[in-house]
Amino acid sequence: MTDNTTLLYFAGELTDLLTCPHDKGTVVYLVDRATSIKDVIEALGVPHTEVYDIRMNGTGHDFSLQLIPGTQITFLPANQSSNYPVDVTQATLLRPPLNALRFLVDENVAGLAPLLRALGFDTAYHRTWDDAYIAVLAAKEERVVLSRDRALLKRSAIVYGRLIRSQIVDDQLVEVLSHFSTPMILKPFSRCLRCNVVTTPVNKEDIVHLLEPKTRLHFNMFRRCSACKRIYWRGSHHEKLIERFERLGINIPLHSTEP
Repeated sequence: MTDNTTLLYFAGELTDLLTCPHDKGTVVYLVDRATSIKDVIEALGVPHTEVYDIRMNGTGHDFSLQLIPGTQITFLPANQSSNYPVDVTQATLLRPPLNALRFLVDENVAGLAPLLRALGFDTAYHRTWDDAYIAVLAAKEERVVLSRDRALLKRSAIVYGRLIRSQIVDDQLVEVLSHFSTPMILKPFSRCLRCNVVTTPVNKEDIVHLLEPKTRLHFNMFRRCSACKRIYWRGSHHEKLIERFERLGINIPLHSTEP
């Protein structure tokens, strides 16, 4: 290290995100102009959403830290920080708290949307939303953005996010649930898988004319989405979802499985 450089160390899974030459996560960075640490790490390939602790010579700092030649800065991922699994309702040096854990899914991990909704998570998604709109909506509604798009997660309007590593949707779901501290009380099968709207119980006699003969014969409890009018009941689709979750180690309380 020379008088006009600083050592940047990216720990753990952050090393794999670097797009510049490095020695096992250590980058020798030339300090030739004033710039914030956020701009520096993102220029090296790491979205700011993936960094959960910044330490310069052992002292914690936020993203406004300016590089100083001759110093050493360490960046820690979530799983090496004190806030893991990540609790978005707790303030940290890098991020303010959110009111609740709510997600926003982009097109390249769209398969997460119905699965997260089935588990009861408020999960916004629409295939027509572009990066600019997603960033604005995430800021406005205080949502955690889930994506495989680094450029999207580098947008300054996005405070919380996760660069999804997995390519298989079931593995992506496990990744998300492992990464974030989820509420103790969830209401599985309470949201419309299509609209994200909370469904409401509906009397069978009010919808009986809309049901198939076998459904009309064998089921008596139903919920309905007020937006798209889709009807939900505990049929084979319901059971298959429960089995799928159980294979992933996600247990659904029995009292939560009724429509």
